[in-house]
Amino acid sequence: MSITPGATLRELRERKPLVHQITNYVVMNETANATLAIGALPVMAHAPQEVEEMVGLASALVINIGTLSDPWIEAMLLAGRAASERGIPVVLDPVGAGATKYRTETAHRLLHELNVTVLRGNQGEVATLVGTEAEVRGVESMATGLEPAALARGAARQLGVVASVTGPIDHVSDGERVIDIANGHPLLAAVTGTGCISTAITGCFLAVKPDDPLAAAAEALIAYEVAAEDAAAGADGPGTFHARLYDALAALDPDTLDGRAKISWA
Repeated sequence: MSITPGATLRELRERKPLVHQITNYVVMNETANATLAIGALPVMAHAPQEVEEMVGLASALVINIGTLSDPWIEAMLLAGRAASERGIPVVLDPVGAGATKYRTETAHRLLHELNVTVLRGNQGEVATLVGTEAEVRGVESMATGLEPAALARGAARQLGVVASVTGPIDHVSDGERVIDIANGHPLLAAVTGTGCISTAITGCFLAVKPDDPLAAAAEALIAYEVAAEDAAAGADGPGTFHARLYDALAALDPDTLDGRAKISWA
């Protein structure tokens, strides 16, 4: 299997897939703008009355549990079931799993009842979902009791997903292979919603590469984190970095992207 984020990005921009996102209030604007900047089209529909119809128009579904309520959970389940019935890939971001019982149980329910393709979370969230000791404070991962590459491989096997575990080094696994990605910049941790944006970008790449979710998930992180490196160059701090991130996503060059990937296989 080859990792070719440049070719996938080029196809994404040519096809402009619609990515249906049921996400949280904090990041809705950010993830919609990032989706547009990378070259896809966002729709941020969460009403139970329309999500089944809307997801049928999309090429991928992104579910993010950052600001939960019972009606939103209903919408996530309705959309996820409709996506699974139609063969539309689903990305789940279990924001804050481990922080509260409500979040953790909801994440488990979504994983159990839906055909989740990619689970994109930080180390603490993913560790919680596979029953490994983890510390999650608010929605931030503080510590886990398992080496990250082993965590990604184990989560993929146990949960039947491609596990995309982000951190200082990202680890993406299908349960057998693990791709380590060392791109990115520390300023990503200084702006709220950057993890959620990586989930949205994962949905964009999966929309054009649904038959190879391991490669799509890895390529999405490479593209996003190369853009973060570009955005950080010359940024004065978190505020200017945030604004520059959208410009950097839009300016990504498919011809040079592959050569900038810092990946290894475990």
